[in-house]
Amino acid sequence: MTGTPTRLFIGGAWADAADGAVMPVDDPATGDILCHVADAGPKDARLAEDAAVQAQEEWARTAPRARSDILRRAYEIVLDRTDELALLMTSEMGKPLTEARGEVAYAAEFFRWFSEEAVRIDGGYGVLPDGRNRMLVSRRPVGPCLLITPWNFPLAMGSRKIGPAIAAGCTMVLKPAPQTPLSGLALAAILQEAGLPDGVLNVVTTSRAGEVCEPLLRGGRVRKLSFTGSTAVGRLLLAQCADTVVRTSMELGGNAPFIVFDDADLDTAVDAAMVAKMRNMGEACTAANRFFAHRSVAEEFGRRLAERMGALVVGPGTREGVDVGPLIDAAGRAKVEGLVSDAVERGARVLVGGRTPDGPGCFYPPTVLTDVSPDSRLMATEIFGPVAAILTFDDEDEVVRRANDTPWGLVGYLFTEGLDRALRVGERLEVGMVGLNTGLVSNPAAPFGGVKQSGLGREGGTVGIEEFLEYQYLATPAR
Repeated sequence: MTGTPTRLFIGGAWADAADGAVMPVDDPATGDILCHVADAGPKDARLAEDAAVQAQEEWARTAPRARSDILRRAYEIVLDRTDELALLMTSEMGKPLTEARGEVAYAAEFFRWFSEEAVRIDGGYGVLPDGRNRMLVSRRPVGPCLLITPWNFPLAMGSRKIGPAIAAGCTMVLKPAPQTPLSGLALAAILQEAGLPDGVLNVVTTSRAGEVCEPLLRGGRVRKLSFTGSTAVGRLLLAQCADTVVRTSMELGGNAPFIVFDDADLDTAVDAAMVAKMRNMGEACTAANRFFAHRSVAEEFGRRLAERMGALVVGPGTREGVDVGPLIDAAGRAKVEGLVSDAVERGARVLVGGRTPDGPGCFYPPTVLTDVSPDSRLMATEIFGPVAAILTFDDEDEVVRRANDTPWGLVGYLFTEGLDRALRVGERLEVGMVGLNTGLVSNPAAPFGGVKQSGLGREGGTVGIEEFLEYQYLATPAR
């Protein structure tokens, strides 16, 4: 990838790994190696942490408007380089170029949103109830942060964490996913160009996540962890944070229900299902995982969805007219294959798809299953692929109970024309976000996050910056 940074970014400088290690970045559409990037080890992690710690005090004192201006410049640079960044993402993770361009706009908007939030950090003043002291409350940056991002939205998940950290006055060590390191390195170069001081953002690409991250979390100098990834890894990181009581925010797994009631507008429901299921080839924590259709409309809903899914064009994301790119790697495709096979063995019918194509690349066809058994494995795990599994239900209480019967609670989708039902069921769903007659809930202006084992805290919205701020209360005698 000509011109793309491939080295570590530490203290404002590009550097090789201390031990000279490199790791390959693969093209999931072909299996070919795109390039090699530096593969950081523990020594590199310490150097990145040192740079962040050394820069923290001065960065925290930087005027909010100065931080805001840097983010605004970064927003403009990202948009100016939409085609370049989209191609980079498509090359390393597979999504079609059209969708990648959409992610660039989404990623840029986090920089713009938090450029505006940077100048709105407030405090408070008052006299305490007993009249003895005045109370001054201020907001302070939490301190150096470790940011760990996933491979499925490599640019947007980077900007969604970096943006509020910069706005709040925190320094950072960013560890991108090993499958998609190039987008994270590109963000570092853009922010340096936008005027971000040396040491505020440091990027360590690595295939040795445990060796790199655990010492930082247990060492006592990193004061905040922001992680997006699987629930299993999130649990491990929470345990590592416990020793030094590192503040955490975590966006973990999902198992989203998609509920179609008998009074739903089926055109709207099918359109929304295509978004909720097929965004990013289904490789999204917000992806609709369990489709519950009322018995009276299930056959028609399944037929229409299968027709739409079957019309999608599968191929390399860089090819014109392609709707569905490859899955991230062979392991991801094997997981999807296994889940579909298990469902079919338990009685599911395949309306479309369901067979792995021959040839190179990690492709899997859009698939619709009906008559799915509730005991199927894909009902109890994130599919993370282009598979829609449809079950039927008869009444509201039943479907709410089944929708909530999961340890996850990130998002739910609900389709009905009845206002009372919409509000009633929406309030009963044990999720952090509800899509009512829409298949898209993600927006930089909205608080993104879940309940139960889908995570802690929120990203985006007016509360997104809160995760990177502490309160300080100062008492002084009232005279």
